[in-house]
Amino acid sequence: MSNVLNIEQSLLQTLVPVNALTEDHLNTLLRDSSMEIVCSGHEIFSIGDSDGKKVYLLSGQALIQDEHGDNKILNADNPVCQFPVLQCQPRKHKFSAVSDCLIIRFDTDRLDEMLAWDQASTYIMLAISEQRDLDEDAQWMMTLLKSDFFYKVSPMNIREVIKRFEAVYYAAGETIIRQGEMADACYFIKEGLVSVQQAVDDKYPAKIVNELGPGKCFGEDALVYDAPRNATITMKTSGVLMKLHKRDFYRLLKHPTAASISAIQFSSNEHDGAMLIDVRTEDEFDQGHYPGAVNMPLDLLKLKSRMLDQSKPCILYCDTGRRSMVAATLLGEDGFNARMLEGGILGGNVAQQQKFCFVDGENSLTGAA
Repeated sequence: MSNVLNIEQSLLQTLVPVNALTEDHLNTLLRDSSMEIVCSGHEIFSIGDSDGKKVYLLSGQALIQDEHGDNKILNADNPVCQFPVLQCQPRKHKFSAVSDCLIIRFDTDRLDEMLAWDQASTYIMLAISEQRDLDEDAQWMMTLLKSDFFYKVSPMNIREVIKRFEAVYYAAGETIIRQGEMADACYFIKEGLVSVQQAVDDKYPAKIVNELGPGKCFGEDALVYDAPRNATITMKTSGVLMKLHKRDFYRLLKHPTAASISAIQFSSNEHDGAMLIDVRTEDEFDQGHYPGAVNMPLDLLKLKSRMLDQSKPCILYCDTGRRSMVAATLLGEDGFNARMLEGGILGGNVAQQQKFCFVDGENSLTGAA
């Protein structure tokens, strides 16, 4: 195994839907991932495996074998290798190296969470830009949406987070938090500079170890882990901090529920009359989608929702259900009758999966043509 931070950007831009991530999220994903050289004859995964990974074949030749013993050779230069190979969990195929292969594995949940965050924040930023009364606050809100702080909160709570921040003015020299105290709030710097001081122990005075400016957050880790503060934060200049209280932070960590339709209801056509919306990326949609579905990627949904009739129900789906859950929540808050398909494409039953059509006539959810 090797660290993948040095993978050429051009290669990453061919992997779907990894190529839809922002640079910060992509770098985070790569730090937790690994490239592997799989020697000829060795197994990459087997029938029945539930590894929770998206696997991409980067080079070499591999063998796909189903439960009936039918074989298919997959070459890395096949365009379908831009997509994860054989995505269904538990695995319905055996996948093994014919020649020496280079592969990369990404954690499915981690990738899915990051996609949902990136695209949901874009939805909210577009909504903010449309509201003239928010002009004064639009800049800090958009900076907050791009900050590390938001990665700790459910993307379905984005709007609620922004509402619960309180603007507080602090004078230069004023101490905001003290090392060793229990956390009662976290902060986002709207204006001004703060200094970060840490003491090794009570015998030695605290030393300045960092300086933070507008767009940075602090104090959230102590809330997440319910731990004492690990540093003292003091205003270096006068400024304005956006303060989020502990009770609100914990409330926003919870995942709200979205209106949904089950796989059984969906396969039984109990959604007749509803518009079917695929909120995955355009590349994912082009690889395959449900007949009659329209593509409105989550990050463009705010713009494309103008074409929707609010009086007509709609069902949203993605691969796992996470992005469509966020989409259904956001549309619901905007007055639409929106439901998400539970489990997405990969979580459906056989009858549901048979409704799905892949390019080149491939009637499966494997992602391998």
